[in-house]
Amino acid sequence: MSHDLPTVTPFSTALGALIGNVDLAQPLSDAQFAVIRKAFHDHGVIFFSDQRITPEQHLGFARRWAPIDVNRFFRPVEGYPEIAEVRKEPDQVTNIGGDWHTDHSYDEAPAMGSILLAREVPPRGGDTLFANMALAFEALSPGLQQTLLGLRAVHSTAHVFGAQGGYAKAADLGGRIGNTQAVTQDVVHPVVIRHPDTGRRTLYVNSAFTTRFDGWTAAESAPLLKLLYEHASKPEFSCRFSWQAGSIAFWDNRATWHYALNDYHGHRRVMHRITVRGTPIAAA
Repeated sequence: MSHDLPTVTPFSTALGALIGNVDLAQPLSDAQFAVIRKAFHDHGVIFFSDQRITPEQHLGFARRWAPIDVNRFFRPVEGYPEIAEVRKEPDQVTNIGGDWHTDHSYDEAPAMGSILLAREVPPRGGDTLFANMALAFEALSPGLQQTLLGLRAVHSTAHVFGAQGGYAKAADLGGRIGNTQAVTQDVVHPVVIRHPDTGRRTLYVNSAFTTRFDGWTAAESAPLLKLLYEHASKPEFSCRFSWQAGSIAFWDNRATWHYALNDYHGHRRVMHRITVRGTPIAAA
């Protein structure tokens, strides 16, 4: 096993870093892991290229960070219930994750991060966008920042994964999303959290799972949520990652949004995702 330290190259001005000189098929030394962990905290999302790893090695890398948080709605990879399959076939129209969102914000203890490995990619298209929610919060006016610090928001699964939710209504879902009975009660989180590792204040609402502010109606909440979503999705807070087979993106769900682009109709895209467990999040 090589003990050379990984390289870290910033990917954009907003967020992201490319990790080089590392083979995740091999055990990582403590020093190598420390470099990768620091890059994850510093940049919000880290990218690896040409990682020809097995499902067991994918799981091993994930467990180095935290226990695995199994997604209860995604179809798992055959033989590996802890790995979710994110698939779109050439004849399917609907993709998974095609809107700005944060994984598992609907859980009492939201997932710390998600490790997505590209198994099969289209010849072009299928990129993923990422956005920095600390930068988005810091760019708001002091007055709006102060207002948001006093708010909490409701996050829900029913309108997305429930029996009458968006995925259930998609005609070509093909069993990729299911288990509608696993929809649980709504949860409430602070609108602005204090990141447990970096200490930065981070905007913690997203258009997929946040339904309203706690104590407000959905109608009352809609204008301010719309403003926040439009603000946080500005290009200056984001980056765009193009996949190749063997690429890995590992993003911090407490610090970022992501958006899977659906622009590769007629081609197959197969990804394997492992989500690692987080802890309850605290207000800033």
